[in-house]
Amino acid sequence: MTFPASKLRLGVLSLVVSAVLVAIKFYAYMLTASQAVLTDALESIINVFTSGFALYSLYLSGLPKDENHPYGHGKVEYLSVGFEGALILIAGLYIFYSATLAFLEPHAVARPDLGIALLSITALVNLAVGFLLIRSGRQLKSVALVGDGQHLYLDAVSTLVSCVALLLVAATGNALFDAGAALLLGGFIVVNGLRMVRRSVGGLMDESDVVVVREVIGELQQFRRPAWIDVHNLRVLRYGANLHIDCHMTMPYYFSLDEIHNELNDIEALIRERFDVEVEMFVHADPCTFTSCSHCHMPECPVRHHPFSKEIGWTLTNAVKNERHRLVAE
Repeated sequence: MTFPASKLRLGVLSLVVSAVLVAIKFYAYMLTASQAVLTDALESIINVFTSGFALYSLYLSGLPKDENHPYGHGKVEYLSVGFEGALILIAGLYIFYSATLAFLEPHAVARPDLGIALLSITALVNLAVGFLLIRSGRQLKSVALVGDGQHLYLDAVSTLVSCVALLLVAATGNALFDAGAALLLGGFIVVNGLRMVRRSVGGLMDESDVVVVREVIGELQQFRRPAWIDVHNLRVLRYGANLHIDCHMTMPYYFSLDEIHNELNDIEALIRERFDVEVEMFVHADPCTFTSCSHCHMPECPVRHHPFSKEIGWTLTNAVKNERHRLVAE
C-alpha cells in the first residue's frame, strides 16, 4: 500500500472512532450529569471536526506536484495541525469557563459507576488508536497523523481524569471533585492547544528541523571525500513527508564541469539513500580559494598555497552559516 493510501486509511479510522466515542460520552453525560464528563464530551466533538479536516489534508498532501505547487501539497498538514490546535484552544477556554461556574455552584452527580465504565472503554480505545496514529505518522512522516494521534492521547488523559473525578464523587459524595476535575482539564487542554498551534506556525514558516539537519550533516561528514572541501549554507525544509535540501559545497576550482557534476550527483544520491521519503536536493558548487588549503584533504593538489593543517569538522554551527570555512585569512 502506498504512503498516501496508508495515510487516508488511518485518517478514516480516526474519524470513525472519534464519531462513535463522542456519542458514547454524551450518553454517559446524560446518565451522570457530570461536569467533568461534559468537558470530556465537548472536547471529543472537536476530535470529530479535526479528524475530518485532517483526513482532507491527508488527501491534499498526497496529490502530486503541479505547476502551481512545485514543492507539492504537504504544507497543508501543518495547516491541519494549526486548525486542530485552535479548536482545542477554544474548547479549552470554554471548558475552563464552564467549569468555573460549576465549581461556584456544584450540583449532584448521578450514576457515577456507569459513567466510569463507559468512559473507561472510550479511554482505552483512544489510547490504542492514538498510539497507532502516532507510530504510523512518524513512519510515514505525517505531521497531521501525529497531531491527530496526540489529540487522541490528550482525549484519553481527559477521560481518565473524568473517571477519577467520578470515582471520588462516588466515594465521598462531594460534587466539588467533579467541578475541580473539569477545571484541571480545561487548563490542560488550553496548554496543549497552544503547543499544537505553535508547532503549526513553525512548520508553515519553514522553521528548521534541527534533527533532520543534524542527520544530513552527519551523513556528509561520515562519507566525506577529499574534494568536498566544506559545506555551508545548508537548509532543510519539510513539505509534508517530503524534504527539500539545498547547500553550497566548496570544491577544487581546477575541477572540470564534468567532474563537478559527478561529485554533486554522488552527494545527492548519498542523502537520498539516507531518508526513506522523497528528497529533492540542490547543491551549489563553489570554487575553492587559497584560504581552503589549510583544511583541504586533496592529495597532490597542483595549486596548493598552504600546507594541510587540520580538518574542520562539519557541525550544525558551521554548516548552516552562509560563509566558507577557513583556518587562515586570505
